Amino acid sequence: MIRIVALLMVLMSFLFAVVNVNSANSAQLQTLKGIGPTKAEEILKYRKSHGSFKTVDELVNVKGIGPKTLEKMKPQLAVR
Repeated sequence: MIRIVALLMVLMSFLFAVVNVNSANSAQLQTLKGIGPTKAEEILKYRKSHGSFKTVDELVNVKGIGPKTLEKMKPQLAVR
């Protein structure tokens, strides 16, 4: 029983993983809903030229990410 609970906890952590946009690489960013290789690279370029994101809302300044895309991703995002 304990092993089943532990396994479920591990699976839940993958399903509800939060991506830190200030440290994520391209592959990690692509796990977000609505983010493919092109948008992931745009996030990385923006971060490189502007520094760390202070809030997740700043992502709307990234080419290709609008308010609707941001709203889909928000539950999975963090800035640390």
